[in-house]
Amino acid sequence: MKAVEIKPDIYWVGAIDWKIRDFHGYSTYKGTTYNAFLIKDAKVTLVDTVKAPFFNQMIHHIKEIVEPYEVDYMVVNHVEMDHSGSFLQAVETFKPKKIFCSEMGKKALLQHFHSIDLPYEVVRTGDYVSTGKKTLHFIETRMLHWPDSMFTYIPEDKLLISSDAFGQHWATSARFDDEVPSDELMYHAAKYYANILLLYSPLVQKLLTKVKELNLDIDMIAPDHGLIWRKSPGKIIEAYDRWSRQEAKRKAIVVYDTMWHSTEKMANAISDGLIDEGIETLPMSLKVYHRSDIITELLDSKGLAIGSPTLNNGLFPTVADILTYMKGLKPLGKIGFAFGSYGWSGEAAGIISQYLSDMKVEQIIDQPFRIQYVPDHEALKKCYELGRKLGERIKEVV
Repeated sequence: MKAVEIKPDIYWVGAIDWKIRDFHGYSTYKGTTYNAFLIKDAKVTLVDTVKAPFFNQMIHHIKEIVEPYEVDYMVVNHVEMDHSGSFLQAVETFKPKKIFCSEMGKKALLQHFHSIDLPYEVVRTGDYVSTGKKTLHFIETRMLHWPDSMFTYIPEDKLLISSDAFGQHWATSARFDDEVPSDELMYHAAKYYANILLLYSPLVQKLLTKVKELNLDIDMIAPDHGLIWRKSPGKIIEAYDRWSRQEAKRKAIVVYDTMWHSTEKMANAISDGLIDEGIETLPMSLKVYHRSDIITELLDSKGLAIGSPTLNNGLFPTVADILTYMKGLKPLGKIGFAFGSYGWSGEAAGIISQYLSDMKVEQIIDQPFRIQYVPDHEALKKCYELGRKLGERIKEVV
């Protein structure tokens, strides 16, 4: 596809990665994009680059607009290699007069590429650079989600180039939010937030406050992944506010894996109890659901029940995986409990309970719920009642 003009003399010149299916443990089952933006002005400026294997795609798009030697400036909003992997190739091709980045960005570029003798220009929040008719305003966004991260805002076009914030991992021939189904777009945006930015939610809240204080007039947000928000930039800003406050619905997920279906039977009975309490419920077998999709569903869930059989005096491997991943993202304000089946030792449920404690999950039972071997009718009835008890507690607080 061709370069796309997103504002007068500002072009998308990025690349589409149709094939990627895993991004650091995040299931990118619909691929992703690496967005870069070219500003055609008195000083031609490239904002961000692309992952190294896609450099030729970016150059092809740039050549539709200007010759590479005409690029005067480069802006590095984010040094992670999916955006800076082709940095040195770009520098060698363009020979830019200035490379704008944050202080931490310069440090990271030196640590990644060991390129000392380059025309770095360190910028901070409030600094601005004229490219001719347009102005680049810089806003540092440290730890969203790397220390070097920053935004570039162009007031003349009311355009915020937002680095990794407000993005989605979604490869599509469309470039704008109003060209795709809204529900699917918001799902991909929620998944992106849940798996990449959830840990930094307090910083997201501070950033949104800062943006409000700066009184930026924004009618388009161009992230470094996925679709550009031109119809409803306010919608994704409102969603980030809600997600970063970790608002939850009357919803619960029951996450489990199973060896001989005993833990699965328990999970289904727990789910039935939740459903009968009027709670939106999703049983999530780790044989079926990817960890990143589970975290997406957890984002707006109040309830969380996790179950595992005991294997080798410990957790089933997939349960250990999701708990480690979940704990690192630090979800807040959840209510739930641990459960599991076992043959003779039965440690798994207790280990899950400790993870839940570490994540500050409010556990509704004093001890994790365990069943030896195969649950009978009475055992499944207890599971069902536990589900109802969790449902009742959710309704008390949501």
